[in-house]
Amino acid sequence: MAYVPGAALLAALVVGCSAGTGTDGSAADSRPGGPTASPAAPAGKYRTLPDPCRSVTHSTLKDLLPGVAELPEDQQEKAYAGTASVTYDTDRRVGCTWKAEAPDSSRSLSLDFERVVSYDTSVSDDDRAGEVYGKKEAAAHLPSTASDSPSDSSSPSGSAPSDGKTDEETDGESDGKSGDGATGAAEDLQPRVLDDLGDAAFLDDLLIQAGSTAQHRTVSVVFRTSNVIVTVQYTEQPALSTEIPDSKELQEKAQALARKLVDKFGE
Repeated sequence: MAYVPGAALLAALVVGCSAGTGTDGSAADSRPGGPTASPAAPAGKYRTLPDPCRSVTHSTLKDLLPGVAELPEDQQEKAYAGTASVTYDTDRRVGCTWKAEAPDSSRSLSLDFERVVSYDTSVSDDDRAGEVYGKKEAAAHLPSTASDSPSDSSSPSGSAPSDGKTDEETDGESDGKSGDGATGAAEDLQPRVLDDLGDAAFLDDLLIQAGSTAQHRTVSVVFRTSNVIVTVQYTEQPALSTEIPDSKELQEKAQALARKLVDKFGE
């Protein structure tokens, strides 16, 4: 019986030492300079998207869609209102389309607003939007330089495209990359990167003929402003199959609208 208290005392000392070791370890982890969680990357500038159908004034639509002015007044209001795109999340993506027919041609305009959100805490919304924009630009296959494009003065119109296809292989395909579709466009009408439009921008120009129908041209202007990517598409199809839509006019009007939209997002 004399040695029992000693055994109890020894057990108490062992427990005390173990507890002390755990306390010291916790204290070491909480000292200044220990590992801390990395701050999340900054969110994008835009948390919502404007209504695209209300983003273009009637005066601008009247200029872009001349056929609207020839409609009865009640139909004009409907045409100016546009048709909203069907999307599943209007905080992330919205769009609108307008169409009008005139005796000499039909024209259409579409807008697409995409708000990019990064779910990676190490990548900001702006950086993620830059990646998405970069993929769109790459998919457009813009000529790297004017000398690389089919409209180079050293290559007459109608020569083999830069992708190596023959005229027979490209028959019926878009030749919009050549600008005006006739004698070869000026270099400044080629699909290209645009300066001073948002954070980054490019223009694409496609002339397409399907079978024996009239050719239609679509000019696209895509730009990024912070974490939002905007796509403007402006299309014209002449009534006569022998006519070719004017690349310069469509490009100028599409760019003018894009610059107005940049200002609108900046408000």
